[in-house]
Amino acid sequence: MKDYVIINPLDNVAVVLRPFTKGEKIENVVLLEDIPQAHKIALKQIHQGENVIKYGSPIGHATVDIHAGEHVHTHNVATNLDDVITYSYAPKYPKVLGYKSNRTVDVYERSTGEYGIRNELWVIQTVGCVSGMAKDMIEKFKATYGTEGIDGIYTFQHPFGCSQMGSDLVLTRMLLQDMVKHPNAGGVLVLGLGCEENLVSTFKETLGNYDPLRTRFLIAQEVEDEVEEGTKLLKELYDQMKMDRRVTKPLSVLRIGLKCGGSDGMSGITANPLLGRFSDFLSINGATTVLGEVPEMFGAEKLLMERAKDGKTFEKIVDLINEFKIYFKNHNQVIYDNPSPGNKKGGITTLEDKSLGCTQKAGAAIVQDVLKMGERIRTNGLNLLCTPGNDLVATTTLGCSGCQMVLFTTGRGTPFGGFVPTVKIATNTSLATKKSNWIDFNAGDLVDKKNMDELLEDFIDLLCDIASGKKQTKNEENNFREISIFKDGVVL
Repeated sequence: MKDYVIINPLDNVAVVLRPFTKGEKIENVVLLEDIPQAHKIALKQIHQGENVIKYGSPIGHATVDIHAGEHVHTHNVATNLDDVITYSYAPKYPKVLGYKSNRTVDVYERSTGEYGIRNELWVIQTVGCVSGMAKDMIEKFKATYGTEGIDGIYTFQHPFGCSQMGSDLVLTRMLLQDMVKHPNAGGVLVLGLGCEENLVSTFKETLGNYDPLRTRFLIAQEVEDEVEEGTKLLKELYDQMKMDRRVTKPLSVLRIGLKCGGSDGMSGITANPLLGRFSDFLSINGATTVLGEVPEMFGAEKLLMERAKDGKTFEKIVDLINEFKIYFKNHNQVIYDNPSPGNKKGGITTLEDKSLGCTQKAGAAIVQDVLKMGERIRTNGLNLLCTPGNDLVATTTLGCSGCQMVLFTTGRGTPFGGFVPTVKIATNTSLATKKSNWIDFNAGDLVDKKNMDELLEDFIDLLCDIASGKKQTKNEENNFREISIFKDGVVL
């Protein structure tokens, strides 16, 4: 197998799959300098101002003349992107690879008509200052009753719910309400203080479609011993949850979030294309995938717009992109100040380079719907969701949309997990080997051992096992479960 890759025949760069040294040859081009793994080399002369082509698309332009065999990176390439732009609807639907499958998953059927892949008991706090109480309740509950018969009891600390106003407060409430209604929770205790902006009374009145038999509410200031009362309410929920059993359902019940973080030059070659194939497989089988990270669509957004199912969906994608750009401008920030230092060290040069790799997680399926932050999934198939690129915020928002798990590709590695199972997919074998306590799946096998079809089958096996409760993710094993709520407002 080659130790470099030319992703598209139109490309004027190659990506090396191992470190190369000066004097080695690629496509009869002699390297003029050492090239780190996952970085790019010029296959021919690229004149100053000429586009650098990768994935068959421009990822920026040369800021100086680049000779064949030279390292192509941030020192000699700059982005082509600039400001808010206009778009026109020109649908183009590529071929979707996949097949109908009779595979099934064993899940929990909820009274709301949704399906969970876990049966967990949650304490959802309406305000940050009750975090200590929530922990005390959980510790007392576990010491008194244990967790036999369910998948655990958890709370998710956050600092919000008070000193907020307007749309910022509304969004916090919406996201927490989404968590209350999440099907991975078989029972939820909503815990408030009693004087916060995010009052339990308003929270309950605006909660929408939830299961009152599986939801309890507690205002700490209204009882003498909030830990004792909370433990009692948790026991009521636990007694119902212990009776829940998994039922066998088709793959169409799955709702999966797509995310990447700590990307490197291998992300768009291994892990992200793997998720794209998996997303297409789920779409063909009636399931749902959700792609977030709007700033990491910049530079590749037209490829998504071409796949909008209709003109209305196209306009929603345009709004998704341009409204996030305006958010940057309203805060006097550079729209295209991306990629991160870790991305650059891993071989990603510009935002176009990053985005063209990032959006491959969405495969080739038609975009069925676009969701605002806080909205829940309405339509099966491929969805786009308004989130930033930040790992914790994006994963939290994907979970709040109704995703039962999040697939997270990474070239640099990270230990975190969201409030739903968070599957870490390494882009390269060295990361998967070094951080086996973080990584659930090695997409680096795509260049080391297996072809895409073989790797996809292994991945489908893993995901079905995780969904069916036969296997935990590394973040679950490590008990790394966190949330981060998007903040866009003043602090009173």
